[in-house]
Amino acid sequence: MKKELKTIDAAGKTLGRVASVAAMELMGKTAATFERHTYSGFPVKIINVAKLRISAKKLATIVHKRHSGIPGGLKITPAVKTVKDKGLPELLRLAIYQMLPGNKLRREMMKNLVIEN
Repeated sequence: MKKELKTIDAAGKTLGRVASVAAMELMGKTAATFERHTYSGFPVKIINVAKLRISAKKLATIVHKRHSGIPGGLKITPAVKTVKDKGLPELLRLAIYQMLPGNKLRREMMKNLVIEN
């Protein structure tokens, strides 16, 4: 069964709304054939990410955490630095990544995500 490409236009929409719609499509929860233990989602393409609506206050409150596994290895990166270094597409990719289930299917779901500026 060939899966059709779902396109999401991010122009004028907020970060969380676009990320949640994309995560639902990637998981396949919008289809009647949804199965939690297999990848049943659709490939998703997000366009007009540069026109995404995000306030300065929201950028100041968002932080991304990583841990190396070593004591004292917690790295906290504010969203302002992420946007400055890598741009809005990376911020959207991280938001979608955190909304997906943390199991072995997450990597496969993320491979089916295309973000265009």
